[in-house]
Amino acid sequence: MLAVAQDSELDRGATSVAPRAERTCALTRELKPTADMIRFVVGPDGQAVPDVKRKLPGRGIWVTATRAAIEDAVKRNVFARGFKRDVRVALNLAAQTEQMIERAALDALAIAGKAGAVISGFSRVETAIGRDGILALIHAADAGDDGKRKLAAALDRNSAGESREIVVIDTFTGAQLDLALNRPNVVHAALLAGPGSETFLARTTRLIRFRTGISADAVSAHAPTDGA
Repeated sequence: MLAVAQDSELDRGATSVAPRAERTCALTRELKPTADMIRFVVGPDGQAVPDVKRKLPGRGIWVTATRAAIEDAVKRNVFARGFKRDVRVALNLAAQTEQMIERAALDALAIAGKAGAVISGFSRVETAIGRDGILALIHAADAGDDGKRKLAAALDRNSAGESREIVVIDTFTGAQLDLALNRPNVVHAALLAGPGSETFLARTTRLIRFRTGISADAVSAHAPTDGA
């Protein structure tokens, strides 16, 4: 039975991961949904590589998708045990993984922006609040409190009696938003329904959970699915 349990930790490849599947965390030994985990494979140079989009070839192991879990996995030599071979592991693997998750979220935002699903600029966002189809308000992490308060008030006025919750995201810096949306000085934006929008919300949820170690309630309705 022990051999079976050990073998089950090493999957047969990314294509074998079905939606809503569960895997054993190589660190905690707990069975968890793959949506709550990060898959790792061994690259051609023998180094552990985060497979954040679950598309890389080769057999992989899974670790709970938090910075603390990955840092602990590095300290405890979990990757060599999980892959049953010598594996090179970067000491900053957790930071590398976070950067990849963040990049994936911003890539999805860029797709949404190119599809016309993102409105930017305080006045335009304020005007757009109350329309159907807004999924989220996006504030730069370095945005001033005054603008955020005014848009929050507008959101409260226009959402009275509605059951639909509009997500508020302040995870990314203004420079990151500028680059993703290819627009200067993005401080406030509104995310509309469209290509890339749900994927952006899913990936942002994953990023918040990775950093905090807890599920992001504000975007829990858009929890990431496999391959998000």
